[in-house]
Amino acid sequence: MKSTERFNQRAGDYAVGRPSYPEASIDVLFAGLGDPSRLTIVDLGAGTGISTRLLAARGVNTIAVEPNAAMREQAGAIAGVTWSAGTGEQTGLDDGCADLVTAFQAFHWFDATTALAEIVRVLRPAGRAALVYNERDESDAFTADYGAIVRRYATDRTERRRSDGRNAFEAFDGWRNVRTTEIPNAQELDRAGLHARTGSTSYLPREGLESEALHADVARLFDRYAAGGMVIMRMKTIVTIADRA
Repeated sequence: MKSTERFNQRAGDYAVGRPSYPEASIDVLFAGLGDPSRLTIVDLGAGTGISTRLLAARGVNTIAVEPNAAMREQAGAIAGVTWSAGTGEQTGLDDGCADLVTAFQAFHWFDATTALAEIVRVLRPAGRAALVYNERDESDAFTADYGAIVRRYATDRTERRRSDGRNAFEAFDGWRNVRTTEIPNAQELDRAGLHARTGSTSYLPREGLESEALHADVARLFDRYAAGGMVIMRMKTIVTIADRA
């Protein structure tokens, strides 16, 4: 399945079940760039607009690039945001149009070499690029047990791809001053929310006996850890920023 089609049947779960990002991670992106109202940001792989809303809320002109129509439909209209059906490798945007290019939870779906060249093309000479990822913090018992379930049922090596993608981004010779910041994050989930988060994961089974077994395990996990009808997923938000050389 093409990476651009992986979420065709998961957009609803994605919109409901995926975590947001801490405001501190957005602060890091904007640090030193000046007045946000004078900036243009391109958000690659914008999905259902989770990251895009946070960026646009700062008053910045935001271009959200998302090839999957179901994901764009879930996002809907967001004030200050222009949507594009381009990809990370071929945005269709003008040369040098962006002060900042971001990819939240998305860069590993791109062909790194082609996408990095495209990012440089759309960046202005003093521009900045950034990857932002929520990764599970498995020092927390509930989160570790959820991670064990994910690894038990994973249908491919997407989690390794995320790490490889960050490494490729950091090693790119078109950057200078590459730096990484980790910020604690947490997501409070009720029973339906935990199942939606599971259902939004493209490398977990969506239907059939394996999917039934997966969700049965998730239900038992919720019952074991829930307090007041909620569980908390602990995460680290990893922000990797690079300036155009």
